[in-house]
Amino acid sequence: MGSLKLHHELENDSHMMVIPLDPEEFRRQGHMLIDFIADYYQNIESYKVLSQVEPGYLKKLLPESAPYYPESIETILQDVRKYIIPGITHWQSPNYFAYFPSSGSTAGFLGEILSTGFNVVGFNWMSSPAATELECVVMDWLGEMLMLPKSFLFKGTTCEAILCTLAAARDQMLNRCGSEKMEKLVVYGSDQTHSALQKAAQIAGIHTKNFRSSHQNYEVKLVHADVEAGLVPFFLCATVGTTSTNAIDPIGPLCEVAKDFNIWVHADAAYAGSACICPKFQATDSKLVVDYKDWQITLSRRFRAMKLWLVLRSYGVANLRNFLRSHVKMAKLFEELLRNDNRFEVVAPRNFALETRKKEVLPWPNDNNVANQVECANELNKKLLESINGSGNVYMSSTMVDGAYIIISIGQSPQYALGQGPDC
Repeated sequence: MGSLKLHHELENDSHMMVIPLDPEEFRRQGHMLIDFIADYYQNIESYKVLSQVEPGYLKKLLPESAPYYPESIETILQDVRKYIIPGITHWQSPNYFAYFPSSGSTAGFLGEILSTGFNVVGFNWMSSPAATELECVVMDWLGEMLMLPKSFLFKGTTCEAILCTLAAARDQMLNRCGSEKMEKLVVYGSDQTHSALQKAAQIAGIHTKNFRSSHQNYEVKLVHADVEAGLVPFFLCATVGTTSTNAIDPIGPLCEVAKDFNIWVHADAAYAGSACICPKFQATDSKLVVDYKDWQITLSRRFRAMKLWLVLRSYGVANLRNFLRSHVKMAKLFEELLRNDNRFEVVAPRNFALETRKKEVLPWPNDNNVANQVECANELNKKLLESINGSGNVYMSSTMVDGAYIIISIGQSPQYALGQGPDC
């Protein structure tokens, strides 16, 4: 009888009667949320691009426990404006020049809404045929734009892709030379390869002492030395656009070396690969259906192809190419300004839309200690960046290259119109 009493109480408690997905309420709240986001972008330049809050700020402002009864969307959006936006670093701001390019667009946002709205759990073909097949179609489109071979394998995130390919290369090599060679497998990268490679190697069981991070682009003698030591080179990660300086590894020569030693080559182009839809920046399965659960670590897969489908159809290849070219043009202009200013040094050659520089420092009189001069320059550049970012008006990032503290600037902004870039 107790359960019947509880059921009766729930029926008579109007606060507890919530329909999770009511079409008309979804329509009303959806309009409000779209307006909210549109207003945010219309006024994005009025915000300090770098959040000015202190760690732990939000815990002091929000209740200790979740609300027992529902709250209105109006109240929630008020709190978003009051508490959340001050704690956001505005990646889509025209004054954001840090880390890597933003990826916001009207078509992208609407694609996310469609993807989330359908709420697909795409772990195999039958779970939602359109999710699998649309991804195959748009990835073929993207592959054609990038001038990739007809057969190429698409993964999920960058970190997951590196892990999956490394595991496949590991198993292939062990099948060839025997499982007892596991502790002798060697992975190669450069000193600017993304940290995801080392993480993937650890997860895949590669001994930490067999991870090579070379400054000399994986010289042949390094591989020869490992072979002579009885080790088994099996995986090389080359990068097209490193996150520190946008450096591009010599893919062709590296592949020739890898071919001689049967090394699996993984090209990480997560950072700069999108620029390859522009022809100037390009380097030159028999199953009827695909079950993406077999291609990845996670079981389910989001319907992300919907987002790419809307972006490609809404803007077209020509406009996307012009958009990327316009970012490269901005970076070229910035590079010229820096080179004409003797207070700064352009540290690495500009590739695509990333610029690296540091402030020049005159050596101290009678101080021939190079280490002291480098330390002094690093401290000055660090303080300069802290001053720039501390204003909140502009945001840039930094990296360390050969012991030097470098300031990074990315030419980017979704606020610049598509199709206005120059031919390059």
